[in-house]
Amino acid sequence: MFEGVPAAAGGAQAQLTYPYTPRLPFGPPASGGHPLKPLSAAAGGAQASQGGLSRLFRIHAAARTGAFRSPYDPGRCEAPAISLRGVSYSYDKGSFIEGLDLDIPRGCVTSIVGPNGCGKSTLLKLMDGLLVPREGDVLIDGKPGLAMGKKERARHLSLLVQAAKVPAMSVEALVACGRYPYQSHLHQATRRDKEHVDEAMRLVGVDRFRHHDVRFLSGGERQRVFIAMTLAQDTGIIALDEPTTYLDVHACHEIMQLVCRLNHEAHKTILMVIHDLDLALRYSDHMVVMEKGRCICTGGVDEVFESGALTQAFQMEVCRTISESDSLGTGGGKEGCKGSSASGRIAYTLFPLQGKDD
Repeated sequence: MFEGVPAAAGGAQAQLTYPYTPRLPFGPPASGGHPLKPLSAAAGGAQASQGGLSRLFRIHAAARTGAFRSPYDPGRCEAPAISLRGVSYSYDKGSFIEGLDLDIPRGCVTSIVGPNGCGKSTLLKLMDGLLVPREGDVLIDGKPGLAMGKKERARHLSLLVQAAKVPAMSVEALVACGRYPYQSHLHQATRRDKEHVDEAMRLVGVDRFRHHDVRFLSGGERQRVFIAMTLAQDTGIIALDEPTTYLDVHACHEIMQLVCRLNHEAHKTILMVIHDLDLALRYSDHMVVMEKGRCICTGGVDEVFESGALTQAFQMEVCRTISESDSLGTGGGKEGCKGSSASGRIAYTLFPLQGKDD
């Protein structure tokens, strides 16, 4: 069935830059100071297979058994992972963002959505320090971002940005770039660095490609390698700028399932800019809706869906489809979606708004 919302008031392969190019996003050591442990299958506790995401994840079972957290509840969150306080930013042609206040909750998957040119990627760059606000403060883990050095900030926040060129290097070498914030220019990789790299590759299921040239991997495999690089960076916050761009449908869902797993089992705060509203609504805990440099709505997925803000921002009617789980079979559908339930599966469909005379 469809639940209608009342009408209310794109790029190259995503990749990180590298230490020898203009800016590499990197981030902080995990609490406890030890490398990530390999994650077990969510439902049964068995060790995750190395045969790819379809076998790494048993998230549909986790949804049935309640292993995933309940929907976003602002009351359960601690201090925000990232806070913007009165942030203003201008491009050459004039003011773009004015006096923006925004909190990104800790421990959640947050998606920033909105039409092209609304300020989504600008927000990520302000948070990562690639852009400097004209006014206001950006707080990362409660600390003013502008007071942090580049490497200090890179130990708190890792950013996966879009770029046009895929490097001519092995998977292992690319993932190892994530350890850059912990090394001096003359310092070689330590045993601990290697442990972080190995665990990151194993966690996302690309360790079998460690000696492969990144350029010759498929789009989905390549994107997992880039995510492994951010994971090796060992930050509490991971920011992804359009992580599913130009991936096929299956690869998109694999990447989003990986995002959910990193959030749930590795306890990462995930922040994404994403164009696909269906993926954002399915896999997020929390959403931020942007329009013309303003945040017009922020909150849990259901709250944002019911507000009509998505219809306002995109000029599309957004409908929620609830299908009986057994009618979809056991092999397809939405493994790992935040909205999964024992009684059904949820998807979202967009329709152009009808004209007044239609």
